[in-house]
Amino acid sequence: MDLRKTPLTRPIWLDERSGHVQVIDQRVLPHRERVLDLKNTDDAIAAIRDMVVRGAPLIGITAAYGVYLALRDGTAPLADEARRIKAARPTAVNLAWAVDRVLGRLEGVRDPGERRDAARREAGEIFRLEADRCRRIGMHGLPLIEKISAARGGRRVNLLTHCNAGWLACGRYGTATAPIYAAAESGIDIHVWVDETRPLNQGARLTAWELGQQGVAHTIITDNAGGHLMQHGMVDLVIVGTDRTTRCGDVANKIGTYLKALAARDNGVPFYVALPSSTFDWDLRDGVAQIPIEERDPDEVRFVQGSEEGRLTRVLVGPGDSPAANYAFDVTPARLVTGFITEKGVCAANEAAIRALFGDR
Repeated sequence: MDLRKTPLTRPIWLDERSGHVQVIDQRVLPHRERVLDLKNTDDAIAAIRDMVVRGAPLIGITAAYGVYLALRDGTAPLADEARRIKAARPTAVNLAWAVDRVLGRLEGVRDPGERRDAARREAGEIFRLEADRCRRIGMHGLPLIEKISAARGGRRVNLLTHCNAGWLACGRYGTATAPIYAAAESGIDIHVWVDETRPLNQGARLTAWELGQQGVAHTIITDNAGGHLMQHGMVDLVIVGTDRTTRCGDVANKIGTYLKALAARDNGVPFYVALPSSTFDWDLRDGVAQIPIEERDPDEVRFVQGSEEGRLTRVLVGPGDSPAANYAFDVTPARLVTGFITEKGVCAANEAAIRALFGDR
């Protein structure tokens, strides 16, 4: 998957000269390409909390670099800083997983310089690991698209995705987009329906930008159009990402995913979730009851951001005195999921199938 067409091809990296962690500010894409420096733990936490970076794998990578920055700064106890990083956002399980992995790497390392270097190397390793997992997700997801293409006699395959689960959210390739990029490189005629994904429009802003950069045919639609398209045979396959998935197959993803799964089930459209193993929460069984659902600032619902004559503009949508609620995620029960596309292969959305693929975690 050649991403070299894109001037910015990864959402996070370490600037070796300054020692700062640099990230793409995803709040201003696609209208601006802005890079921010994360100089300390507070910067890393703010980047995660304020959605400068977002997407479960990238949140984890940023959190890992946050531990490195805590050691580089050295002004507060590491255990305290690690707890603060873990509390930045509640739903994505990769966040705590990555922090704990770096802390585990530091066990037995006493010298401050060696600890800092070990944290930096481990954060880089987490990036490389997640990128390779996404590459393999693309490899395992490609046959699903190839089978549909063959059944259609090579005619165009229409996919639908929700939110952004591309390289901007993962480091490289993406989860839900990895099979799409692999199919495009294989010469399959594909088209992607891109949900706008209100309230922050990660589909319309980020997924559409990514697909456009890679020359993949796509169309932005309103969030509520997916059911209509499925009713009329205009969607062959749904692939979404996830921020946390239980060991029994319940899936937490951007708000609105549950409704897409219901529409897919009603219309006989396969509904797949693409995820690396780091996004499974091996301790949880019941997603609806146990996965914490983040509630964000209501102003994200009340206002929309766009570009007007080259200027970023924020516009109030409803009456200024109307209250708003902003639930960031919902949970799709395993019974509505056709299967999981992971770095180890494709499996059904149930505990037995997940355990057969990954072993007993």
